[in-house]
Amino acid sequence: MALAEAQRLICASAALTDGGKGVRFTLERHGATAAAFVVRYDGRVHAYLNRCAHIPIELDWLEGEFFDKFGLYLICSTHGATYEPATGHCIMGPCKGQHLTALKVMERGGNVYLMGNGNHDG
Repeated sequence: MALAEAQRLICASAALTDGGKGVRFTLERHGATAAAFVVRYDGRVHAYLNRCAHIPIELDWLEGEFFDKFGLYLICSTHGATYEPATGHCIMGPCKGQHLTALKVMERGGNVYLMGNGNHDG
């Protein structure tokens, strides 16, 4: 039962297509509500805080629109920072070499879940 208590439904798996629109959600982090998102890339789901590594602004240019027009990279709509979707690593732009804050998610039974508080360490 502990596993069931440590997960939160984000969306149905079918809501995410490879390189397509993401799903926004919020979570509690360090005593405050934080914006986050989940996308599908190369068949897997990946979740990050919706905060550019350059300055703390949200990435999407329209709600849920995180990918470039080819569906290959996550792009910050304000300054063009370009991130690898599978790792959150910034490969181009003002924060090159930095990372988005990854969140721990699991896809199971046709749904995507945030695990625990989203931290990779539990």
